[in-house]
Amino acid sequence: MSLEKPYLAIPGTTIFDAAQSRKGYWLNQFCMSLMRAEQRARFKADERAYLDQWPLTDAQKQAVLDRDLNRAIAEGGNIYFLAKIGATDGKSFLQMAASMTGMSEAQYREMMLRGGRSIEGNRVLGEDGDAQPHRQPQGHGTPDQKRRQEHVDDRGDRR
Repeated sequence: MSLEKPYLAIPGTTIFDAAQSRKGYWLNQFCMSLMRAEQRARFKADERAYLDQWPLTDAQKQAVLDRDLNRAIAEGGNIYFLAKIGATDGKSFLQMAASMTGMSEAQYREMMLRGGRSIEGNRVLGEDGDAQPHRQPQGHGTPDQKRRQEHVDDRGDRR
């Protein structure tokens, strides 16, 4: 019996539920390894070799190598664990969040100071707001977002 997950229709939002937690377990464990200076040094010396030591999927590894945080979240990463990658790269959380929106750091900061993204056009998948998958920076949304979109009709209702 599958659980009803109405939150899958919210654009620009991935809920870190039990399924995401299971999917990203090793990705998040890898991120936690970066809390130790010697592990960060090993990772920075040869990122691919370090990642290959973890039972990650190819998609998870590529998301890390590309620093594609949207993809990493779609692959089960939790942003609080993924922040360890940004810290390893010398990035602030603000810089990381901005990279996920396609905005500059200054644009992102200003948007957040104004109260964040507007709800208009962003209530459900299929509308035309700035949080919709086709307006996201790395490609045209993640495969998970595309899959969710296929389940939304023209009115934005779940099928």
